[in-house]
Amino acid sequence: MPAHEDLPPCEFAYPGPLRDRLVAAVLSGAKTTTTGLLADYEHEGDPLPRIGDRYRVPDSGGRTVAVIEVTEVRVLRLADVDLPHAVDEGEGHRTVAAWRSDHESFWHGPQMREALGDPEFHTDDDTQVVAERFRVVERF
Repeated sequence: MPAHEDLPPCEFAYPGPLRDRLVAAVLSGAKTTTTGLLADYEHEGDPLPRIGDRYRVPDSGGRTVAVIEVTEVRVLRLADVDLPHAVDEGEGHRTVAAWRSDHESFWHGPQMREALGDPEFHTDDDTQVVAERFRVVERF
């Protein structure tokens, strides 16, 4: 087994069209940031990423297509996400409001609510998020 397969996965969204778009943006270099809910890390019991951590990036079929390395981690209020972070998510957002709307649609969706074990989960300005910046260190 290749050494990169021992790395933990960084799964962008759920398998399907959204993951495919996000992974393509990672591979093209358009996506260099990502945002997760602190509540998701806490619910799963996962440690927060740290600078220098490396993750394998699986596509929708589970095949590893890249290895990324974390270069910055910030825990902040949803209302404090800035435009550079939103733009660098590589999804074509030109405003923080558009970025937030898309992310809230995902976070309020049935898959995320089920993953959190909270069918009524809802974000607000004070919701804590984990904003990561990363770089691709290997493509497959």
